Amino acid sequence: MLELVGLLAIVVYVGGVWKFWTGFHRTNFSSGRAYLALLWPLMMVSSSYRQNFNRALKG
Repeated sequence: MLELVGLLAIVVYVGGVWKFWTGFHRTNFSSGRAYLALLWPLMMVSSSYRQNFNRALKG
């Protein structure tokens, strides 16, 4: 069961990276694409990042 939870967490993380990477052009950010995509779970504490992340996902 623990392996299933770990696998699900990895799938959600990679999915978030992929969606942010492909929707980066919809955000207000001009640089830091890789940094912002890879650290998206940690960056979610910022309200402006959450707004931009949601913009990136609406693609």
